[in-house]
Amino acid sequence: MDQWRDRGVWRRGIVLAVIAALLGLLMLLHTQLPNKIGNLGSLTETFLPWLGLAVPVLFVLALVRRSATALVALLLPIVTWVNLFGGLLSDKTAKGGNFTVATHNVNAENPNPAATARAVAASGADVVALEELTNTSRYEKALEGTYKYHSVQGTVGIWSKYPLELVQPVDIQLGWVRALRATVRTPQGPVAVYVAHLPSVRVKFNAGFTAGQRDRSAEALGRAIAQEPEKRVVLLGDLNGTMNDRSLAPVTSQLRSAQGAAGDGFGFSWPASFPMARIDQIMVRGMNPVSAWTLPKTPSDHLPVAARVKL
Repeated sequence: MDQWRDRGVWRRGIVLAVIAALLGLLMLLHTQLPNKIGNLGSLTETFLPWLGLAVPVLFVLALVRRSATALVALLLPIVTWVNLFGGLLSDKTAKGGNFTVATHNVNAENPNPAATARAVAASGADVVALEELTNTSRYEKALEGTYKYHSVQGTVGIWSKYPLELVQPVDIQLGWVRALRATVRTPQGPVAVYVAHLPSVRVKFNAGFTAGQRDRSAEALGRAIAQEPEKRVVLLGDLNGTMNDRSLAPVTSQLRSAQGAAGDGFGFSWPASFPMARIDQIMVRGMNPVSAWTLPKTPSDHLPVAARVKL
């Protein structure tokens, strides 16, 4: 312990302390990062939880350097990360609920649509939303025995055990249909269900995080939801962004994440081989989420996600 009483422990590891402080400030002030330069803010927010992996690395280096300064500086990123994401580490799932929904980006190149459809239906969902549909007939055939009502609009579809009314495409400024809106007539009353697949984003060396089209579509989807007359609303789909991404605020500011309210963990859904972000979302308004979870892997590059709510 004498080595830690040496005054040098406060002089060593200054560089480590600075890195730790900058890491904490980055997490604390991530909303201040500009999006004008390659959408840097949105890119950071997409993978924000993973910045916490730098903490144990810096902790080990601080011990090796025997630097008390670096250890103290680590308190900033630790406290900030816990404040941002600590609530997601606990299991908030509960029993009950009377309406189950599921959503899955099935991948346009899915080699086994029938097995994928059956895997999502096995969740017991009352309503299933599928995105990136191409071979629609195979999904319809696989689900027809479980879901009496369904509608496909463009490349998105909805399957329901309850009657569907007022099904119509939602214009998200793409020039083709990748979103729909339907009224589901549940035994507890009507629920407006939106299914959406926002445009993909890319990370390019010369352009940064290219998300302009997605952001414009998010604004259009947000306007449609804001004008929704039904009190109870569910949004299902691949939004190609996380709840932390400021560019999805036109949507996320109006709705509550089922995973955040009633999930266990982060619920990452993409990529399926090594999930790093939850870009497949279930969000609600006018109802209470009871549980939320990811479903087993299918041939798609996304994991299906499901949630149960109380109407």
